[in-house]
Amino acid sequence: MTPNAASSSAASSGPSRRSFLASTAVATAAVAGGMPLLAACGGSDSGSRDGTTSGKAADKMLPAYVASTVATPDLPSKNGSAAGYTGKVDLAALKTSVPKKLGTGAPIKIMSPFWGSPPKGDCAYYTALDAAAGTKITWQNQDGNTYGEKLGAVLASSSIPDMVVVPSWELVGKIANAVTAKFMDLSPYLAGDKVKKYPNLAAIPSDAWRMGIFGGALRGIPMPAATANWIAPLYRKDIFDKKGYTVPKSADEFLSWARDATSAKAKVWACDGNLTWSAWSFFGVRGSGPGGWDMGSDGKVTYRIEQPEYLEALEWVRKVFDAGLVHPDDKARTGDAGQRFTSGQILVWNTNLADWYGKASEQAQSNPSLKIDAMDLFGADGGNPKLYASSPATIWSLIRKGASKATIENALAAADFSAAPYGTKERMLVDYGVEGTHYTVKNGVPVKNDLGNSEVLNAWVMLAAPAAYYAHPDLPEIARKQVEWQQRMGAFMKKTSTFGMNIVEPTRYANLSSQFEQLEIDYVRGNRKLSDVQQAISTWKSSGGDKLRDWYKELIDKNGSGN
Repeated sequence: MTPNAASSSAASSGPSRRSFLASTAVATAAVAGGMPLLAACGGSDSGSRDGTTSGKAADKMLPAYVASTVATPDLPSKNGSAAGYTGKVDLAALKTSVPKKLGTGAPIKIMSPFWGSPPKGDCAYYTALDAAAGTKITWQNQDGNTYGEKLGAVLASSSIPDMVVVPSWELVGKIANAVTAKFMDLSPYLAGDKVKKYPNLAAIPSDAWRMGIFGGALRGIPMPAATANWIAPLYRKDIFDKKGYTVPKSADEFLSWARDATSAKAKVWACDGNLTWSAWSFFGVRGSGPGGWDMGSDGKVTYRIEQPEYLEALEWVRKVFDAGLVHPDDKARTGDAGQRFTSGQILVWNTNLADWYGKASEQAQSNPSLKIDAMDLFGADGGNPKLYASSPATIWSLIRKGASKATIENALAAADFSAAPYGTKERMLVDYGVEGTHYTVKNGVPVKNDLGNSEVLNAWVMLAAPAAYYAHPDLPEIARKQVEWQQRMGAFMKKTSTFGMNIVEPTRYANLSSQFEQLEIDYVRGNRKLSDVQQAISTWKSSGGDKLRDWYKELIDKNGSGN
């Protein structure tokens, strides 16, 4: 079975949220960012949908937490990590997490992002899941790469599917407000002990459920994520060992190693062009969006671009580019960095932790000598890193307002089935389909056949998920290392004042920070000057940043700090 929550943080949302999902949603999803909304904050924004809901008001809406006891992980969650399972799959020992079929067969329509070619609606996979869950789902799968466009159009129309999957990175502009206007409050069905009808939903951590509060009501069924999750500098351990390289433990050591390892003549470069994403962690820079705001011990609220470390990180990455230590195609932002990594053209690939397993599995037969590991994140000065917790959830499924009771119950039944934990018949069915039809088990390892690879993709997994975990029966040691990496790094993790809050900023500030990502890309590549970045920061302040700061201070003062 596969990992369900290799999600990236708002602080480190990753080189490409969409490219990340393209490679991992089929494994059971995940992702980045953290935006969303809620109850009025007061002051000049009273009566609006801006702000957040927290504290006792939020607690009243949350489902009771009842931990699953179906399967005990070999590596329990620690320091905000995912849990880890390192054993083989014993089909005879799989347990049942949904003893009673909760669906009644009432038809429901579900819209979800999809990466790849969607299977036919009557395919064997969908048919088997409907039969097991008691549902009758018509999937309206949409291209994940352009999902925001379709989502905006659908939410602006009068015809909304019964259930819609909404990723956090699409919660911008009118879409954010539409979530409150178009989707129902699930508290009457899930708050408190009511959730116990759906045992897998009850086992979703409360922090993840809290992120499902939109517009002052519990609307989103969450896909939980590990909070100790950042972009990881994956490196070619086999080449490091062969060359006798020492893994860098400071910014200076990295630069020195990169100079030694790079040889344009031999077509080998130190790293890919997404080094900036690791640099945020090396230098202790907070993430973008609401997660980028924090209140210091002096009561002053600042945004990430105001941290001195922000410019320090960019200047350091610029040095790496200027020294010619980044692959030319990465500098030009062309081609596939993952392929350059496995071919040995780059030795460090800054990417989502899920790609560790993805590439190792892909290369297991054709390149068995390849060995991948992840560098521990270091403080730029060689000390301990200062890391910021990721969002506990960043993807939700929501049920449209006005849905019938039968529709609601069947949508919740589907979500409960999808949230089945590792070690259950339901999880195996969701992740692998039907034995003999979609996969076979060889030496305790489930292996999909061609039909499985074409049908068992990222649809059901988007509805909900259990608490974050890693499990790779074919490469169990990688699951162990992924969890242990998160546990080590999680020891240095802190939460910002906005942690765990589902926040929507006033619409007038929606595009205030939108230029910075491209500016960062251009600056480190030598296409913009440092003065351009400094001027952008100054303009940000005068164009609304200072007023937005006041808004955040009022929000934190009113709701309390997330840390």
